[in-house]
Amino acid sequence: MKKLPILFCFLTGCLLNVGIARAQEADSTGLPGDDFSLQGAIEMFKKAGSPEEFEKMINTESNNVNNLDLNGDGQTDYVRVIDKSDKDVHAFVLQVAVSESENQDIAVIELEKNGSESAVLQIVGDEDIYGEQMIVEASDGSNDDEESPSKNGPSFNYDNSAMVVNVWMWPCVRFVYRPVYVPWISPWRWKLYPTWWRPWHPMAWRVFHPLAFRYHPFCRVVRTHRVIAAHRVYTPFRTGSVIVRTRHAGAVRNYRVTRTRTTVTGPRGGKVKVTRTKVRGKRG
Repeated sequence: MKKLPILFCFLTGCLLNVGIARAQEADSTGLPGDDFSLQGAIEMFKKAGSPEEFEKMINTESNNVNNLDLNGDGQTDYVRVIDKSDKDVHAFVLQVAVSESENQDIAVIELEKNGSESAVLQIVGDEDIYGEQMIVEASDGSNDDEESPSKNGPSFNYDNSAMVVNVWMWPCVRFVYRPVYVPWISPWRWKLYPTWWRPWHPMAWRVFHPLAFRYHPFCRVVRTHRVIAAHRVYTPFRTGSVIVRTRHAGAVRNYRVTRTRTTVTGPRGGKVKVTRTKVRGKRG
């Protein structure tokens, strides 16, 4: 008789695991952005000592940040980092060489110094990869909306509605604001990669998502562009790939089916038009 409760618990556990797996499958948007963690990229940038080290960390398999295979060759893509800078403004472009002649931006980390010991940072996922501009920033893990105050170290009021984490003490941030810093431009390109890197077979969504999800509590998806100058520095250099747009056109169209136009506030009350998309799956 004692075997029955054990068997019942076993079956219940199996059903629960199946339910979780199905829920994770439903959560997938089907977009290539499912395979690159913006939250994970922020965490790697927070830990890295330099942009070069950051590039290595996002391409390290065990960190579970990058699972991209944009051209469908069955191997993960190498994500290179290029710093477009202008004085105290940095736009770190995360880019994949899709072929010998085409590159695709995945996201851009936008960083601005706005005080002697304060800086603000956001990462913006490219609309061809995420279906819309996906804006993510660091949080203290206790809130999941941009109206909640952050308690993670020094922070400042940027738009009178949200307390934003001050990233000045992050090692990589301090590194790029040193007087002797030379903007990092990754030397790697199509078929020319660092000797330490070996591509791996991309993981299925149901495998990759739980591994990358551990970064989510330390970030939040927001609707406000707080890093305006860096975004302007980046925009003229935004790069897209015909291969990527063609291959993922169906998924992007499906994602944008119920797209609406909206207006969000900039950091000082200015209006910035962006695209918002409503989908059945979840993004955060």
